[in-house]
Order: sequence, then structure tokens, then C-alpha cells
Amino acid sequence: MADADLPTVELEPVGDGQPEPEAAMRDGRDSDISHSDVCTKYREAAKIANLALEGLVAQAKPGVKVIDLCKFGDKVISQKCASIYQKKVKGKFVEKGIAFPTCVSVNECVCHNSPLESDAEQPKLAPGDMVKLDVGCYVDGYIAVAAHTVVIEESLPEAPLLMGQQADVLQAAYIASEVATKLLLPGNTNSQVTEAIAKVAHAFGVHPISGVLSHQMKRYVIDGNKVILLRADVEQQVENQTFALNEVYSLDIAMSTGDGKPREAMSRTTVFKRAVDKNYRLKMRASRYLFNEVSC
Repeated sequence: MADADLPTVELEPVGDGQPEPEAAMRDGRDSDISHSDVCTKYREAAKIANLALEGLVAQAKPGVKVIDLCKFGDKVISQKCASIYQKKVKGKFVEKGIAFPTCVSVNECVCHNSPLESDAEQPKLAPGDMVKLDVGCYVDGYIAVAAHTVVIEESLPEAPLLMGQQADVLQAAYIASEVATKLLLPGNTNSQVTEAIAKVAHAFGVHPISGVLSHQMKRYVIDGNKVILLRADVEQQVENQTFALNEVYSLDIAMSTGDGKPREAMSRTTVFKRAVDKNYRLKMRASRYLFNEVSC
């Protein structure tokens, strides 16, 4: 399975302030990319995400532990975020940091693999592994995510050309991401993107992966309500949506040489997300501890 790069694509002015995340969600206020300062923060977040991704690609070699790559990506984002927007704005420091934990998903694992130090098994990369790398950074709530797929190669003077199904699935994911990006125009619809991705997959003899969604992103919201379905399925339907000016989307393109229908893995879930539009009243100490870990 292969992920293409996940570009943050900039295409509803709803306020000019900088509210707290919860207030912004409750009141429906948001700042869009028609504001120059918002564009600057998106760009800064994207620069850091891409820098972390480039470092991960360079570090992905035979014998490297998956967890070490995850730690490396998170460290790069944290350190680079600490070097920008160091002064207070309106009496408050600008929030910035990891928007999505670094994930390293190998071969048949589609995504969201971010192991813990406490895990008994710590797998290492091996020659021939197809590795999906995902990172996310935010600056003042404005999020940039990025991803790339690499094939681990042995240290040879000249790397052999990639052939066969691996080459097909990688090229299909890349072409599909390019096509989808060009279709993200005001007035176009999410179904147009889904149909175009299906044509690309068919041309390369691979399948888009079921259940994968591309989301509109807003301030502090990594997966908004407007979505693009990667693969049209009877089991999953989404509302037809029209793209509007100044919207921001994260494109998630994932292809498979198999049937494209993922199965639940045996490994435990380690990536969690807090819904900032909800308030939680937790009584148990363990619940409060987990909530703090997810929110930080």
C-alpha cells in the first residue's frame, strides 16, 4: 500500500479575532486564508512539517527502528516550533507544536502506526519495505500535514529501479494526488475528485483504499465536516459538497495492490484525538490523566 504526499491545499471569512479553540468552535468563528497573517502561519507550519518529512526520508534506512523514526519526527517539529513566534501576542504565547504524531506505517499497514516505548516488540526497517511517513504541525491552530512513501533500499552505489507492483502503486498514488490537487477549485465538487482518483487507480491496476477521507481543515480542526471520499463504496457514503474560495483541505491518497479493503490490525491504538467542541466532566483520575495526555 502506498500513500502519496499529503499536501495542504488552500482554496469562509467568519471573524477576525483569535479566540480560544473551544470558543471558536462554539461560536462558529474562524479565520481563513484571506487574512495575510493566517497564510503566514499556514506556511510556517508547512515549512516545519516538510522539514521533518525530509529528515524522516533521509533517516529511513535498513535496521532503523520504527519508534526511533517517530521520535525523530516529533523532535524536529517541537524544536523548530520553539524557535518561532517566541513573543506574546495580546498577552499570550502563540500555541504551536505537533498537530499529528509522527507515524511510520510499514508495508500492509495503511496508516497511523506510532508505537510506544512500552511496546514489547520494536520492529526495524528492512530492505524492500514500503514505508509510509506522516507528520503534522500547527501554528496558532493553523495546521499543515504532510506524508510521503519510500521503499527501503540497501546501501548500494546505484539504487535499482523500482519495478512491478510497487512501482505501479507508488506512481498511481502520486498521479492521483496531482489530479486531486488540480480539481480543488471553487465550484468543483468532492464527487469529481473521487471519480478522477478511481480512473487513475484503474489505469495502474490498483485500488484506492476504502474508508480513507480527505478533510477540510480549519483553525484547531484537522478533520472538518466537508470531506472527499477516496473510494466510492456502498458501505460508506458522504454528502455531495462544493468547494468554496479560501477553504483549506488535506488530501489523503492511499492505494493498494490488493482489494483496497483494510482489516483491523492486532496492535493497539496509540493515536487519539480530542474533539475541541465538546466539554468533558471526568471523575476518575485515570480518565483525567488520559484526557490530559490526549490534549497536550
